[in-house]
Amino acid sequence: MRTWGTLTAVCLGTFMLLLDVTIAVVALPDMARSLHASLSDLQWVMDGYALALAALLLGIGAAADILGRRRVHLVGVVVFATASLLCGLASGPGMLVAARGLQGLGAAAMFATTLPLLGSVYQGKQRSVALGVWGAVSGAAAAVGPVVGGLLTDGPGWRWIFYVNLPVSVAAVWLTLKVVPESHGSRDRRVDWAGTVSFAAFAGALTYGAVRAGQDGWGDAGTLATFGAAVVALCCFLAVELRSADPLLDPRLFLKPAFSGVMVGALAFNAAAFSLMAYDSIWLQTMLGMSPVRGGLVFLWLSLASFVVAAAGGRLLHGVPARITVGGGLLLIGTGQFCMTGLDAGSTASALVPGLILVGVGTGLVAPGIAGAALAAVPAERSGMAGGAVNTFRQLGYALGIAVYGTVVTSRMGDSLPNGAAHALAGGAAGALRGTFSEHALRTAFASGLSSAAVLAGLTATVAGALVVALVRRPKPTPAGVTNSAPATLKEETPVRHR
Repeated sequence: MRTWGTLTAVCLGTFMLLLDVTIAVVALPDMARSLHASLSDLQWVMDGYALALAALLLGIGAAADILGRRRVHLVGVVVFATASLLCGLASGPGMLVAARGLQGLGAAAMFATTLPLLGSVYQGKQRSVALGVWGAVSGAAAAVGPVVGGLLTDGPGWRWIFYVNLPVSVAAVWLTLKVVPESHGSRDRRVDWAGTVSFAAFAGALTYGAVRAGQDGWGDAGTLATFGAAVVALCCFLAVELRSADPLLDPRLFLKPAFSGVMVGALAFNAAAFSLMAYDSIWLQTMLGMSPVRGGLVFLWLSLASFVVAAAGGRLLHGVPARITVGGGLLLIGTGQFCMTGLDAGSTASALVPGLILVGVGTGLVAPGIAGAALAAVPAERSGMAGGAVNTFRQLGYALGIAVYGTVVTSRMGDSLPNGAAHALAGGAAGALRGTFSEHALRTAFASGLSSAAVLAGLTATVAGALVVALVRRPKPTPAGVTNSAPATLKEETPVRHR
């Protein structure tokens, strides 16, 4: 326990926080019925968590360097557990969305401190083993989320996808207090609160604008004003970061083609691979009549393919350039989404299987290598920043994907259904519409909406994959004994241990 206790504690928290990114996917129809939630409510149930996680990850990581990583990690677990309880007790969609945002705050505190905590304890071969296990746990969490969510939703009910976090959180707190030593980064570093606030404002306004566009249209004055606010916030963020002595994310890094390519890949990866699953799940349950368990098991094809490829690829693809594995993986994800574009009124769940397998294979190639590609694209002293950035961009991509693909789904449905009916159908309210519209009309509308969104997801992954192949080149050789597989925070820091 003393040797691998820290790894166990960190992986427990990581699995829990990443599981909650996708675990709610198959519970959305039940949530909608129970809480009388609209489509935009369901979008924010998913996005509130991912956005808070993305927007606060870099800022909390900087604060943890000063305040102590273990202390911040523990606070994050407690906040996460409290928010999970509030999610389970939610009496309406507003309370659930707010609690999901609080969950994201706790998750950001946990996620920002995981790699530095591992780096403060493990060295040499043990570090490589620890990072490998952590990576496998991270990939498994997102992949099995829909399956676990289906089992809990179909069993004790959707609220238990949140209640189950409580005993896990208690175990994580106990284990962290018992076996994880405290560590700090540079005490001279300042927390860039202005950068944190401006980035959060940019991410929130951009996502809100995309959600609003689905309701009111892209040309609506309120939608345009929201996007304008996002542009202003982004300009403020860039101005703050260029002037800051301790920036969260130095904009000058984007002048490096390899770094820009990896960030585009990270943004597109989670958007193209996972965001559309929410709408696929609603279609499977409300149109095809599948239970949450059966609906969740459909996504097992993606999970299994991802797991097998990631496990085998670690040995078989060792030494293959990241531009090939990450770029090729994104191209496979794009191909998989294109395979899911031919849905019609008579389509069944089997129509998704070939595409899900290809998306899973692509995920198994991208997930293990994208962080290392980001670290290899920057100088050693900036690799901690790059590691945080790639995780931020992945979560931001997921949040934007939920918003944008939802807008595409409802816009395409609007070609054959009134706007209000299209939003109700995409939000899982098919039962209320069956007395007004024929089953064939509803199935046709939903299938066409999903197919259009899959086209966009396919294009997103394909363009990003091509950019990664073109921009991400093999880094210059590093001195002996130095690898590019871990953040600089894991290589350079001297741990501060207190038992």
